[in-house]
Amino acid sequence: MKILRTILILILLISLFYCGNNDTKPESEQAYIDKPFRQEYHVAYPVGNSVDNDVRSIAVDSSQNIWIATKGGIFVKKVYDTQWQAVQNKNERGPSFAVAVDSDNNVWFSTWNGLYKFNGGKIQKIEKVIPPISMITVTPKGVYVFGYNGNWFLSDNKNEKLDINISKGIRDAIPDKSNGVWITSDVGLYHYANGKVKLYQDENELISSYVRGISYSDDNSLWAGGLGGVTIRDANKKLKILTPKDGIPNAEVSCVEKSPDGAMWVGTNMGIVRYAKNGSHSLRFSKRWLMNDRVRDIAFDRSGTAWIATTGGVSAIKQKKMTLSEKENYFYDILIKRHVREPWIVHRVWLDIEGDTASWRPWDDDNDGEYTAIYLSMESLRYATTKDEDAREKAKRAFHTLKLLQEVTETDGFFARTVVPSNWKRVNDGNRKYSDREVADELVKDPRFKKVENRWRKSKDGKWLWKGDTSSDEMSGHFMGYYYYYEFAADEKEKEIIRAHVQKIMNYIIKHNYNFVDIDGKHTKWAVWSPDNLNRDPDWAPERSLNSFELLSFLKFTYHVTGDEKYQSEYLRLINEEGYLDNVAKLNHKNPAWEIYFDIPMAGYLFPILVRYEDDPKLKKFYENLLDEWFENQKSGKNPMNNFIYCYARNKRVEVKNSIDFLVDTPLDLVDWRIDHTKREDICIVRKPILEDMQISVLPPASIRATVRWDKNPWAAVQGNPHSEREPVFWLFPYWMGKYLEIIKE
Repeated sequence: MKILRTILILILLISLFYCGNNDTKPESEQAYIDKPFRQEYHVAYPVGNSVDNDVRSIAVDSSQNIWIATKGGIFVKKVYDTQWQAVQNKNERGPSFAVAVDSDNNVWFSTWNGLYKFNGGKIQKIEKVIPPISMITVTPKGVYVFGYNGNWFLSDNKNEKLDINISKGIRDAIPDKSNGVWITSDVGLYHYANGKVKLYQDENELISSYVRGISYSDDNSLWAGGLGGVTIRDANKKLKILTPKDGIPNAEVSCVEKSPDGAMWVGTNMGIVRYAKNGSHSLRFSKRWLMNDRVRDIAFDRSGTAWIATTGGVSAIKQKKMTLSEKENYFYDILIKRHVREPWIVHRVWLDIEGDTASWRPWDDDNDGEYTAIYLSMESLRYATTKDEDAREKAKRAFHTLKLLQEVTETDGFFARTVVPSNWKRVNDGNRKYSDREVADELVKDPRFKKVENRWRKSKDGKWLWKGDTSSDEMSGHFMGYYYYYEFAADEKEKEIIRAHVQKIMNYIIKHNYNFVDIDGKHTKWAVWSPDNLNRDPDWAPERSLNSFELLSFLKFTYHVTGDEKYQSEYLRLINEEGYLDNVAKLNHKNPAWEIYFDIPMAGYLFPILVRYEDDPKLKKFYENLLDEWFENQKSGKNPMNNFIYCYARNKRVEVKNSIDFLVDTPLDLVDWRIDHTKREDICIVRKPILEDMQISVLPPASIRATVRWDKNPWAAVQGNPHSEREPVFWLFPYWMGKYLEIIKE
């Protein structure tokens, strides 16, 4: 009996073990298997001048040629062409209104002077139809045309003028599920069948009587869009309405179309919102996705590409299957081709022509050193994951570039923001003079203003111009890069170089009472860590918690890699005598007037140093609790860099879904298109979570933000400069961190 009982207990324990190890973690904590997803991207097809680009109607024929009616005439783009061809001769061109394709691949189009049918390269004018015709509707039995001077039904054997009393302002029409048609107009929604017309225009039938677009959904509901939003109906009654509170970005809906996958695309004067069959919705607007946000018409080809008629040309939103690994290859290729300049600085580039990456040229930035350091961290993680010597060699080049930023200054430890070749004709923030009047004016606005007239200096060898006034965020970025390189990629010889380099910088900071002193003998505007400033100067109170946190991490890293007790002694002195740990305790509880979003990821740069290097159990627990609190505070930003740094520092797997969603949703287009959310009606303008910025009430997904830099507030209402293409390290770093942690698996 005892043996039987023992066997049963063993069986129970084994079953519990297997149940406990069989994917029972919450979904958000499961590793992501890198499988293909649908990656959307935008291709612009401008037609010509502003008149020709004013596109009113669009259709796709059976050969996948794209036909458009524009203010300037009728055009076609053949399936493998990128340019548009005018269909009419010059004398016939003029305002055109509608284009449609029937089941025999006849292309019907209406212009200022008539209705035409195109087939086999020949244009036939349809007699007895009096222009202008505003809408052409193809049905299984024939073609309906609606216009100012009447309405007609055309088939193989007849041309019949319809005796129906409907509005002259017809905007769209589709066949119903039997023998009739639904017709939208400026005065309501008509249903016409068997010679009879029924009008729907009351508020219990439609949001408003001004109806422009109409389409059936997969469940045979009728989506009628117009002023106010979308009314969803069956044949007899209103079922539901969609307004800006349901995701419509502008209450002037211009068109509705069902995509091949069953999603309903709603065109507005502020872009397109798509309603998926699972109930989710997504927005496409701005020049990242559309030639113009005023959408007129939508058509789909066999591959699922959406062809969108706008008032500024034709946009194609295409899609292809892609894995995160393939996306990494794509971004990495762009990074190396355009975003690395000598000596090995990672930078954003300037586009001489807005949005045109063929017009790029190198461009300096205050944060070149910081982003080179993030790149260094990324390459170090790539090496740790793959053991690819190419990654290690590039990490080495990036580190030695950061080292050069110090050497080029010819000081005991100060380093530059960036360097550019000395023959550059243009740099940002060029040298300038300040008058006494200007200085007085600046000091009243900002008591911490520093007059810096010579930001750029030539190196002793004449090869470089280097930029001073280096900031605290540059220092934080550098130490982040040193940490990941030291831990994941540097060999013993390189570690010796890191030790000497970091020791030189730290000694320089200590020598100058914990401030970063430029060659003018004064600390830079932002790089201040001294207790005299942080603890005793009221104007430095906003930086007290973060800068105290930074300095402790710098000292801890230097002590860890060098073993020199001097740095540990200074670290403990600042904690015990200057109250730096008390300062740091307020890191996640700043006065709202002192918060900027960049402070959040900047703390993330350094948390691993303090959490993983601290040996004292009480201090370690303090940093772990601080990190946990920081993580909870930043979760709403769905920032994969922050999330994966936390996973690494705390040896946990959390926020996987939100992080992967960001990596998947990030557009392939790295142009920093201007994104202006203030015109949207589906969100509110607020002053939270970061009080200083004008923000929107919901976090926009990566696909409708300005190109990401983690120093920018993701809730910002207006961002972007289309003369800039951003470096993709913002994506590559969390990707390789996820790979290293096995959060992302093949």
